[in-house]
Amino acid sequence: MAAEKLRDLSQPIDVSLLDATVSAFYGTGSREERSAADLILRELQNNPDMWLQVVHILQNSQNLNTKFFALQVLEGVIKYRWNALPVAQRDGMKNYISDVIVQLSRDEASFRRERLYVNKLNVILVQILKHDWPARWKSFIPDLVAAAKTSETICENCMVILKLLSEEVFDFSRGEMTQQKIKELKQSLNSEFQLIHELCLYVLSASQRAELIRATLSTLHAFLSWVPLGYIFESPLLETLLKFFPVPAYRNLTLQCLTEVAALSFGDFYNGQFVNMYNIFMVQLQSILPPNTNIPDAYANGSSEEQAFIQNLALFFTSFYKSHIRVLESTPENITALLMGLEYLIGISYVDDTEVFKVCLDYWNSLVLELFETHNNLEPVAIANMMGLQMPFLSGMPDGIGGQRRQIYAVTVSKLRLLMISRMAKPEEVLIVEDENGNIVRETMKDNDVLVQYKIMRETLVYLTHLDHDDTEKQMLTKLNKQLSGEDWSWNNLNTLCWAIGSISGSMVEEQENRFLVMVIRDLLNLCEITKGKDNKAVIASNIMYVVGQYPRFLRAHWKFLKTVVNKLFEFMHETHPGVQDMACDTFLKIVQKCKRKFVIVQVGENEPFVSELLTGLPTTIADLEPHQIHTFYESVGQMIQAESEPLRRDEYLRRLMDLPNQKWGEIIGQARQNVEVLKNPDVIKAVLNILQTNTSAATSLGTFFFPQISVIFLDMLNVYRSVKRETLKLIETFLDKAEDQPHIGTQFVPPMMDPVLADYARNVPDARESEVLSLFATIINKYKAAMVEDVPRIFQAVFQCTLEMITKNFEDYPEHRLKFFSLLRAIAAHCFPAVVRLLPEQLKLVMDSIIWAFRHTERNIAETGLNLLLEMLKNFQVSEFRNAFYRQYFLIIEQEIFAVLTDTFHKPGFKLHVKSGGITEPLWDPATVPYPYPNNEAFVRDYTIKLLSSSFPNMTANEVTLFVNGLFDSIADLSIVKTHIRDFLVQSKEFSAQDNKDLFAEEAAAQRERDRQRAMSIPGLISPSEIQDEMLDS
Repeated sequence: MAAEKLRDLSQPIDVSLLDATVSAFYGTGSREERSAADLILRELQNNPDMWLQVVHILQNSQNLNTKFFALQVLEGVIKYRWNALPVAQRDGMKNYISDVIVQLSRDEASFRRERLYVNKLNVILVQILKHDWPARWKSFIPDLVAAAKTSETICENCMVILKLLSEEVFDFSRGEMTQQKIKELKQSLNSEFQLIHELCLYVLSASQRAELIRATLSTLHAFLSWVPLGYIFESPLLETLLKFFPVPAYRNLTLQCLTEVAALSFGDFYNGQFVNMYNIFMVQLQSILPPNTNIPDAYANGSSEEQAFIQNLALFFTSFYKSHIRVLESTPENITALLMGLEYLIGISYVDDTEVFKVCLDYWNSLVLELFETHNNLEPVAIANMMGLQMPFLSGMPDGIGGQRRQIYAVTVSKLRLLMISRMAKPEEVLIVEDENGNIVRETMKDNDVLVQYKIMRETLVYLTHLDHDDTEKQMLTKLNKQLSGEDWSWNNLNTLCWAIGSISGSMVEEQENRFLVMVIRDLLNLCEITKGKDNKAVIASNIMYVVGQYPRFLRAHWKFLKTVVNKLFEFMHETHPGVQDMACDTFLKIVQKCKRKFVIVQVGENEPFVSELLTGLPTTIADLEPHQIHTFYESVGQMIQAESEPLRRDEYLRRLMDLPNQKWGEIIGQARQNVEVLKNPDVIKAVLNILQTNTSAATSLGTFFFPQISVIFLDMLNVYRSVKRETLKLIETFLDKAEDQPHIGTQFVPPMMDPVLADYARNVPDARESEVLSLFATIINKYKAAMVEDVPRIFQAVFQCTLEMITKNFEDYPEHRLKFFSLLRAIAAHCFPAVVRLLPEQLKLVMDSIIWAFRHTERNIAETGLNLLLEMLKNFQVSEFRNAFYRQYFLIIEQEIFAVLTDTFHKPGFKLHVKSGGITEPLWDPATVPYPYPNNEAFVRDYTIKLLSSSFPNMTANEVTLFVNGLFDSIADLSIVKTHIRDFLVQSKEFSAQDNKDLFAEEAAAQRERDRQRAMSIPGLISPSEIQDEMLDS
């Protein structure tokens, strides 16, 4: 009964009943009561007339939650329907909200008591301003400033409103408002800023109220990044801020304001003021935080305010130096102040806090890059050294500006090397870590933050090495000696040092690098011998493996070292400490990939190639390894064998490599011929799986050269297919994928598989169908392309309908089948399009429905595969003779669906593909159902699109929709304009709100990443030698 009464909005709502419902929702009553209240509140919230009750509720309710509920309803209306409301209703609401805010913030008691409520009202007011100001509310800022002068509490609240407004316009506007609206609001704020500026200065000079001063500093902080510079440098503002800096109560807020100023940079006009500000700041800082303070200790023992101060200090220094460091290099006095600031920053960099360190690291990275570029642009010697050339006749040349700057920063940069070495982050290859209880364990989870940090630190250290190779080498060897002598021995010290040594691979001239590494590897092997304790040995082993894995150039040039290292890895393969065997197998693979030729030739002083020696001892070497480690080992040896160019020898090595698994395979197949039931025994199935996985690992490395081995087991494999489907499919797919495109391989392997594999898939119940069947046939079609056209109907018949039934019931079941199914479809569309054209109409309809279903999927990679597939189909139909029939049937459906996913927030990542599927021009309407004769296709599509979008977005005016559609057609030739246009439309339609809209700009970000990669390739050591794919190196 109560619910019915609340639902009737034809008369003023019963506020006490609404209060009771809201209390029931938030209360501790039964679950039924809460869900009943939830249902009523949702219905009210979705009722389009509910907002007309808001004022009545706010005036009569005593319950804060009820008021919040009413304001939530109002916020929805402001966001989505404000411009469509009558002027009188808009003005009434605007005036009411303003009056309530003024009333509640007039005196101290009510302002403090109703603080939460006032804050929410402020947010509502700013939402209204985003629509109405400046055009429909010109006097807003003057009114606000005038109200602020009537009382200190109103003034404090006005500061809060101004801050909110600034944040909405400058910080949160991307993806919230159209580009035009943002521009308009920024101009208004700029032109009205004088009044705000005067108000802030007035408060800071005249008020004694701590809360008001804090609110004003906080508002200034939001404004300083965008106000015209004259307001800062040609007024008493900076002076006032510096006066507040030493006062503990305002220190952090003032420092944040000064940081905003420090980050400003517009030419040289205000350089004098920046230097002056920096020097006054440094004098004051020394009395707050004396230069000899141990900053990491002070941080560790400080209050949260003091910790925030140190973090803010890091932000101030890094912001100032990024924009103005060159100005401070101009006179000896300024240089002294600059170096003192850098000292502070190095101290802060040792603070044990990830966020603080990130701020510092980000700046150190940009500073050393800048020094490296200056040093490089002006020093032919440096460039020659980088190229590995020695040019002594140039070394007498003056150093120029680069040299002066290097001199200024020499001490800082040397301390920076020590910092990077001492705090080096863990690289991805290291699997052995110390857990929170101080035990050495195998890492179970990769920490992405650490990997990102490692990448930046590695880059920084590479630049630091280029700036002074000798100092880098000296610092690293000194630290290593302290490990050996025990003076500085600890797991962490050894780890960070070895991670740092590994990370500069490739950045020294080869001769120096060789000398350096001989010492490092010798010392580490020594350390391994003299140190007792399993955990200690595991840590040292992990570090030896990491370092050697990073220096393939050195290993290629020193066979003795390479052999010693590989034998050491074989030793580690018997070490059962968690993680050591895994890392040994991974490092072995990594080294073999870079040095494979060295293992198949007879080296000086040897009787046979290393690979042959290895194959003889293989059973002993792998005796203690787990199955997955053995697979990595087989992949590594496969890499060696693949480097042998003489076919007979290569086949002989392969036979010896596969000897163990083939013996076991022969035994099992022999037993199965006697009694097929053997294949149901779990242990036998496990053994067969293991053998197939071992074969797959070898096939991964050997590609075409694996042919002799797969021929031996292929037909037997199809016989045991029913017991071990997935591994069989994976092995065949790996071999066909890696094998070079040789037609005889396709004709030998594909036909025998058709029946056992496809028929089995079609016959089985859904849960027993292997998704690998789909990916295998996708690989086959991608490999043998048009040659497969005749087989497509058969593949289609076996997998299509039955897979679709599995995956279209919902968006969750059978995730593996989904992606592989659409990859198979894409392969067919790309390489066997004639087979698509020959499908029956109902089959083609199934295909199109499944594509539409794919790009509507909320799973990102399935949606993208669907869109790419659609693009493929459209391109192919565009040039085929069936295009008219195809477009007449499918164009409007496709357009409607593309717009549906484009304007649905779940599908942002596919933005770039939605945009591309546009421009099609075919005769599209049916004269029987469309009475109006359109002059051409384009006119029809325009009209259709306007109607489609108008009905989908009732909150947008007909004019807005028409403008958007016309704009799309007018800019169809320029994709970047089309994208900007669509981004604005998505924001305007309010489907995309304050959520993260970076996916709409994903393509631009990808282009930037590629530019960065190209640059990194040009600086030795910046891309680790172990990551460079270069077959030529290993000859």
